[in-house]
Amino acid sequence: MNRKNSTLALVTLIAGLTGCNATASSQVGVADPETAPAARSAAPAVEAPKTAAVHYAAKPATPAPAPADALEAVRVAHDGAVIDPADQAWQSSKPRTVTLQPQNVTTPNNLSPAVTEMTVRSVHNGQWLSILLEWNDPTKSDRLVVDQFGDQVAVQLPLRFRADAPYNPMMGAPDERVNIIQWRAAFQADLDRKRSLEVRDLYPHAHSDLYPDKVLNAIDLRAYLGAAGVDNPVAAHRASPVLDQVAEGFGSLTVKQHQEADGQGTWSNGQWHVVITLPMAPEGTNAPNLTGGDQSTVAFAVWEGGNQEVGSRKAWSDWVPLTLAK
Repeated sequence: MNRKNSTLALVTLIAGLTGCNATASSQVGVADPETAPAARSAAPAVEAPKTAAVHYAAKPATPAPAPADALEAVRVAHDGAVIDPADQAWQSSKPRTVTLQPQNVTTPNNLSPAVTEMTVRSVHNGQWLSILLEWNDPTKSDRLVVDQFGDQVAVQLPLRFRADAPYNPMMGAPDERVNIIQWRAAFQADLDRKRSLEVRDLYPHAHSDLYPDKVLNAIDLRAYLGAAGVDNPVAAHRASPVLDQVAEGFGSLTVKQHQEADGQGTWSNGQWHVVITLPMAPEGTNAPNLTGGDQSTVAFAVWEGGNQEVGSRKAWSDWVPLTLAK
């Protein structure tokens, strides 16, 4: 490739990857074919290169690890998904260390993320694929108060695996849709205490004369409910600590109408232990369909709330080869 072509490829790459918040759960961007088939053909919210070859300027910038370095999802006999981080089933899986790097493509960013590596294991029972993620974090951040952010971790898988032309690892691209499942410590804390935090929990000395919900009907009350009043799924009461989402590039992350993934996390002795699990035969079309013997790829992202990491300020990994034992 001559200097002119190299420059064009680089410009194309930067233009395609320039976008906004890489993790905020936006309600615009990627149409959900399960609920709006006609919208799938609409123009994408963010223009980006069409193929992985363009993203990587004809080849991946970082060569894929050798098969011996792949994360293997060991098959286990287990009733239901392996969701407990302390389950003995994890002992059958070989841990793999994944190196993380700062997100430095778009702003805002943090070029010194707190987490630089994590340990990952994986198992499956023929119906559920489960991934255990463990990393050091001296601070347990699970309360969201104005300028305080929560710890989070995410797993990303391509909807279709292409060994010869891998998807863009930075949240996919048009026609390269990825499934991003994000666990949040604040969600986990709400589920563990069996209720959401209230004003009196965060500000015990606060005083209020009257709350709108005491005098207004349900319709008029919506204007005072903030994100919950406009049905933002992040603000809704949840039965799971994870958000099951899809994306086709920066700025397109969308919470799926039908949530199928699940997870569970615990923090102890300065370390997070989080399991994210997803069905191998999903009901919809916005998740990868997997079976024993398959090969795919998986990528990860981590946010340490105690280090003011949120949105695009994160640590992330490139694709890691994934194999599912028969």
